[in-house]
Amino acid sequence: MPFAGRHVVLGVSGGIASYKSCILARRLTEAGALVDVVLTASATEFVGPSTFEALTGRPVLTSLWERDRALAHIALAHQPELVILAPATANLLARAAAGAADDLLTSILLARTGPVLCAPAMNDAMFAHPATTANVKTLATRGWEFVGPDVGPLAEGPSSRPGRMSEPEHIFAAAARVLGTRAPWAGKRVVVTAGPTREHLDPVRVITNPSSGRMGYALAEAAAERGADVTLISGPVDLAAPYGVVVHRVETTEELQRALQVVIKKADALFMAAAPADYKPKDQAKTKRPRGRDALTLTLESTPDILASLTRPERLLAVGFALETGGGLERAKAKLRDKNLDYIVLNDALEPGAGFEVSTNRVTIIADQGEPLVLPLLSKRDVADRILDAVERALT
Repeated sequence: MPFAGRHVVLGVSGGIASYKSCILARRLTEAGALVDVVLTASATEFVGPSTFEALTGRPVLTSLWERDRALAHIALAHQPELVILAPATANLLARAAAGAADDLLTSILLARTGPVLCAPAMNDAMFAHPATTANVKTLATRGWEFVGPDVGPLAEGPSSRPGRMSEPEHIFAAAARVLGTRAPWAGKRVVVTAGPTREHLDPVRVITNPSSGRMGYALAEAAAERGADVTLISGPVDLAAPYGVVVHRVETTEELQRALQVVIKKADALFMAAAPADYKPKDQAKTKRPRGRDALTLTLESTPDILASLTRPERLLAVGFALETGGGLERAKAKLRDKNLDYIVLNDALEPGAGFEVSTNRVTIIADQGEPLVLPLLSKRDVADRILDAVERALT
């Protein structure tokens, strides 16, 4: 994770959304970041310093006149690798854009030369006001990054316009992306496939498999956090799109094949984590087949072999996946060779905690050269990071 050992300042201004900042502070701390929280005077009217101190294990700063912290605004402007503003009210944006330095937080911002990630939060009319629009534009030209605001309920009621602060997980993901924007993944175009495909017997019955898509989604999220430009081609799954990832939805194996052939043309890396159906009915009924007393006989034909049929860019890093049911190492190695892959990730569907419909996985990463890397049972997100670590040396 990009937060481990990183120094982050979380600036909180006075808005009702500041309660979400507590969740963000905890999330950053759990991810290994050293988090210094700076509260404006109005922010303390919503959430007290002791709450953030309990969540981060660090003293909370609220004033330029903190005892024994002379020039804290200079240190906190230059030392942290990232300053996050959540929530950033209309007032804070206006003062920052004008170059005001009338409290600790705006003094930090005026002296800051490194990355700033801003999560605006305010009434929708205030965000739409030309003054706020101009302030956001000014700050963006100075290199600030923005996440949100989103459309959703505000303190005063429903709204159909932006104003609501982005959820803590989205801000966390945006912060990870800012910190992760570094070589060798920064700016690389990565394509990930995920989930099952469905082949229809008739309009209401399908051939499919129990793939949840979690492994592919975890890979897409992890690559995006490292600064890659990620496109995720997803079969039908019940998962939210990772922040900052472009998602294409498909249903059948042929749809997956067509979508992949389009996006692969300019890709630098491909992770084929999807579990496409291998067979489809030779004849698909146009209407629902009536249930009968006798057995139903179906004639199936093979779906396209996607990896074999792809026209790949010459320097594409290709990573395949092999799901077996015991003794699959040799079959995985054969697939690695036959499909001209750089790496293949093997796991066993029968092993407890691995395979489909679970949040963990135990995999073996096999390269075209060298010994296989056997990983312990990990969360699928941790597996994704370990896969990216393993293949990183081949990314050129």
